[in-house]
Amino acid sequence: MKNNYLERILTAQVYDVAIESSLDLVANLSGRIHNQVLLKREDLQQVFSFKLRGAYNKMIKLPPAVRNRGVIAASAGNHAQGVALAAKKLNCSATIVMPVTTPQIKVNAVMGHGATVALHGDSYNDAYEHAIQLAKVEQATFVHPYDDPDVIAGQGTVGMEILRQHTGPIHAIFVPIGGGGLIAGIAAYVKRLYPKIKIIGVEPVDADAMYRSLQSGRRVKLAQVGLFADGVAVRYVGKETFRLCRELVDEVMLVDTDAICAAIKDVFEDTRTILEPSGALSIAGVKAYVAREKIQHKTLIAIASGANMNFDRLRHISERAEIGEQREAVMSVTIPEEPGSFKKFCNLLGAKSITEFNYRYSDPKVARVFVGVSVRNQAETQQLIKELKQSGLATEDMSNNEVAKLHVRHLVGGRAHAVKNEIVYRFEFPDRPGALMNFLNNLSHNWNISLFHYRNHGADYGRVLIGIQVPPEEKSGFRAFLDQLGYRYWDETKNPAYKLFLG
Repeated sequence: MKNNYLERILTAQVYDVAIESSLDLVANLSGRIHNQVLLKREDLQQVFSFKLRGAYNKMIKLPPAVRNRGVIAASAGNHAQGVALAAKKLNCSATIVMPVTTPQIKVNAVMGHGATVALHGDSYNDAYEHAIQLAKVEQATFVHPYDDPDVIAGQGTVGMEILRQHTGPIHAIFVPIGGGGLIAGIAAYVKRLYPKIKIIGVEPVDADAMYRSLQSGRRVKLAQVGLFADGVAVRYVGKETFRLCRELVDEVMLVDTDAICAAIKDVFEDTRTILEPSGALSIAGVKAYVAREKIQHKTLIAIASGANMNFDRLRHISERAEIGEQREAVMSVTIPEEPGSFKKFCNLLGAKSITEFNYRYSDPKVARVFVGVSVRNQAETQQLIKELKQSGLATEDMSNNEVAKLHVRHLVGGRAHAVKNEIVYRFEFPDRPGALMNFLNNLSHNWNISLFHYRNHGADYGRVLIGIQVPPEEKSGFRAFLDQLGYRYWDETKNPAYKLFLG
């Protein structure tokens, strides 16, 4: 094999900075998909990513005189921290060129290891080109994030550890792909010793440079890449990594954002660790592969490549995870615009847990409700839709509708000029089955619900905003209803947010 990667990996020097990360059983997921899933915990490295392996191996192999002139790298994340840590350990200077859009938390992390940060350009490509020029001017060594034999060999020590840690049969190893350094290194080692073990790459559907390149038989440069899994948002894979992947990788699978979010939740439920999106790619790939191949009782290994998560992404991830796992159905349901129809609709949902309810009066004849419901699988979603349609309610599945999931669910509402005698109250319901039906059962049939918003945030209380049409002569009866209900409430009829946008 060109470059003799087996020897390079066996002699790689990474353990001055890296640990031999554990290979852990993820028990809940394994039981659910009926295969033994083992997680290679590269998220436990001191920079929370495997990247320090390749960076250190490259830098320690530089002649001292060359290394003393310093190193330069371009990165918006994990590679930057790996190079900075390696430079600190080897007592050499390091300059990391990062896009100006890089979150401050990542800039601070790199600077915390003693490296100099140069902010340049709006994208990684801008930063990369500037770093190459800077390296020439300063006669420093550019440390490539993936397309370098020593970097590939350093990452390949992950594969060496896996075979040492698990001596039993392995059906497949799933590896996230950005530029291809990690999968190239793992494949080079594993395939040399155990060619029957499948090496399967996993990429996001909107950052599939390696997939397209392998399909085309040549490196394909993407015009743009999705940034959700920013750790693998690479437009152009490496020349050497592509060569190795063509020769050694069995296939590359593509997964979408919802599947990645569901995988992050899967790992959290087993380990109480929150992986970054690119770090959970391999788990999403495992699940997709098992569903496709219908295999059972096999050993499948997934690389948890990193845990440098931006905290502000967690809300988006939690919302999409249930849909990605097909455990939330999102639907549009049309019901008659008349008192009592809302309650009848909720009765049809039965004991299912409602995750979201959005409704605003807009038509005197029909009410269009945006609803989310917890389900066990896609089959249960289809059965629920069938039952609603059989009851005469026009229903449309929105679970795979990007506009609905990203935007419309937050925009249902607006002004309703034809609504008379509307009062608006905010309630705290106990977040348990039956709380909503208790409210509706005690609500007078003479009062029409004209606005309803509820979203399950996983708290002890469900926070609900309700508009109800109550004639002036029935206000005392409504107050009596509130007092006997037993839920905390606030009158928001004069709230400026309601008056400006909903009233």
